[in-house]
Amino acid sequence: MDTLIYIFIAATLMAAALASLAIWAPRVTPVRVGALIVAALFIPLGYVQLVELLSKPKPKSFEWFERNVEEAEILGVSLNEGKSIYMWLRLDGATEPRYYEFPWNLKLAERLEEDVDNAINRNSKLVIKNPFNRRMGDSLGDLNLEIVPPALMPQKKPRIPPRIFNPRAQEV
Repeated sequence: MDTLIYIFIAATLMAAALASLAIWAPRVTPVRVGALIVAALFIPLGYVQLVELLSKPKPKSFEWFERNVEEAEILGVSLNEGKSIYMWLRLDGATEPRYYEFPWNLKLAERLEEDVDNAINRNSKLVIKNPFNRRMGDSLGDLNLEIVPPALMPQKKPRIPPRIFNPRAQEV
């Protein structure tokens, strides 16, 4: 979401540059006006399309910037039988989750169902190792899913008994 405005600004500047080229080119006036109208319509259409893409799951193969992430926490799973696996992942070091579409893999789907249930029963979290590795392919269901127990709370120091002043005692 934070890079959306920069992508939109770049698209707007490109549309403005193309429109200015079309306006200053030695063409008849209707062609120049048409180029200006097309550029003016492109800007809101580009913004609407960028905002619409935010709610769609990103295919696994389209992850370029975070491809080498070591692990990701699985926050949610939805199975589309025979077509795809949708996962909410919190990538290592990120605060916000991301929505991904993985190709259908029966072994992975069965393993995900079992491990999600086990993680819920144990009050743990489910972690997938190297989720975007291209070499995983069919072996994705055999390895790289791990149930991580919750971190232990820090131990409290033992309570020191209160010191009570006794006026009759000899010690001070």
